[in-house]
Amino acid sequence: MDNDDRNIDADILRPPVISAECALFLDVDGCLLEFADDPATVRAPPRVIAALDALTRRLDGALALVSGRTLAALDTIFAPARYDAVGLHGLEHRSDHPQASDPRLALIAEAARSVIDAWPGALVEDKGRSLALHWRAAPAAGAAIREFAVQALEELPGYRLEPGNQVVELRPQGADKGSAIRELMATPRFAGRMPVFAGDDLTDEAGFATVNEMDGISVLVGERLLSAATHRLADPSAVLAWLEESP
Repeated sequence: MDNDDRNIDADILRPPVISAECALFLDVDGCLLEFADDPATVRAPPRVIAALDALTRRLDGALALVSGRTLAALDTIFAPARYDAVGLHGLEHRSDHPQASDPRLALIAEAARSVIDAWPGALVEDKGRSLALHWRAAPAAGAAIREFAVQALEELPGYRLEPGNQVVELRPQGADKGSAIRELMATPRFAGRMPVFAGDDLTDEAGFATVNEMDGISVLVGERLLSAATHRLADPSAVLAWLEESP
């Protein structure tokens, strides 16, 4: 069976303890931290920050967050800590110069809010260079929001739809978590190490595939069945326990 079509079952291996020779890449929402109805309210508990700090020291800095969040949002979530990170599924890197938001997205965001107003609990998350539409707190809104996103895509040449867990995101083509991990692995801090990537969502599959190609360890978090990941953890609490293990 092709890795990209692997069916994750209940017997999949728990990932091994993270050794000092690894390069660790971690998704945030649904992996390190539980989902929230409003993404803006998420904050990392002190225990999570302590685990990440300890791993950063053990790995000589070869740890990075690889998230759909903006870098600014990640810094708020993990404050006062500040980690190496890739944001917006590979569109933002720490070394990037700030880039202006797309004015076309501002118009789409305004139209999206008029649709979402009919569904209390649904949210528009304007990330500047991408736009995420959430319906975690309004499950019945999913079909209407997806339909809106498909129609909006016609007004955004060069963009694509990125589906996720009760969210769909309109974002520029040309970058994903796999390409982000590959770029980081080419830098001195990460080069020569075994890549390890943990994530929960469809947006993490590109990262799993890249890590598998590099003979690394890919870890699916949660109960989703179809995945390229080679290992599984049940939920963010299991991820934290894994991160806290000593080799």
